[in-house]
Amino acid sequence: MKSVVILMLVVAMVQIMVKPGEAVTCGQVDASLASCISYLTAGGSPYAVCCDGVKNLKTITPTTADRRAACDCVKAAAARYPNIKEDAASSLPTKCGVEMNIPISTSTNCAK
Repeated sequence: MKSVVILMLVVAMVQIMVKPGEAVTCGQVDASLASCISYLTAGGSPYAVCCDGVKNLKTITPTTADRRAACDCVKAAAARYPNIKEDAASSLPTKCGVEMNIPISTSTNCAK
């Protein structure tokens, strides 16, 4: 009985964390990239924790709808930080060794 309750609790937690059919939220995107702000504004090399966030962003955006939503969130976040270096932003996935279908840029057309 105890194992059944634990199993049900785990299933409920997974359903809360991953809601199929819902696009990624800006809160999730912001949390994934928050540790990259110093790299994005100063350049250099991104910290491992930043690259972990980039990898997480790729993981939470498996669908086209997720990637478009994340793209819009990245653009909105970039607008809040006018000192982001465009070259640092565009090279972030490559520097982290992550192949992404979400351009990190202030000028991207997210609808494409």
